[in-house]
Amino acid sequence: MENEVKEPAAKYNYISPEAYLAAERTAGSRSEYYDGHIIAMAGASLKHNRIAMNLYREVGYFLKGKHCSILPADMRVSTPLQDAYMYPDAVIVCGEPQLEDDQFDTLLNPSVIFEILSPSTGSMDKGRKFFFYRDIPSLKEYIMIDALKEYIIVSRRQKDNSWLFENTDADGAPLTIQTIGFTLTLQEIYDGTDV
Repeated sequence: MENEVKEPAAKYNYISPEAYLAAERTAGSRSEYYDGHIIAMAGASLKHNRIAMNLYREVGYFLKGKHCSILPADMRVSTPLQDAYMYPDAVIVCGEPQLEDDQFDTLLNPSVIFEILSPSTGSMDKGRKFFFYRDIPSLKEYIMIDALKEYIIVSRRQKDNSWLFENTDADGAPLTIQTIGFTLTLQEIYDGTDV
């Protein structure tokens, strides 16, 4: 029995990407998928929603008639290996959107992803989500906006495929979205939030 080969242990509560998508498309609430595990999403605060609306309005107006567009939080994004399905708070896609299948609800080629950080999601957005987002070849910028204070973290893909981080805070420096050549002031981003 010394040379007995043991079968690898099955992943605990593993769900396949196909099973996740089938369930998610009929669910009454949204969940994200990470390497075989499903995580339910919580609702968003008023500040979170105001920041998101400010992004949609300002960036959307700038992109009107251009080859890029901004999409809201209902657009699911997938990694190339289908090991993660996530709902960013906003996505900019440039060129023709590439979708996973004929359901037209899962984007494969985001250019810029925005996450609005809250106390309950901040560590996930800075850690696990970015770990999976960076595997998306089309992604050029990952922008994390704090919902409780004027603080933004921008991560940009470099030519060598590494990521360079830049912080913007209450010093008044604007946020430049290099992918589309557009600059937003902190006042525009945080308008109506009392931050």
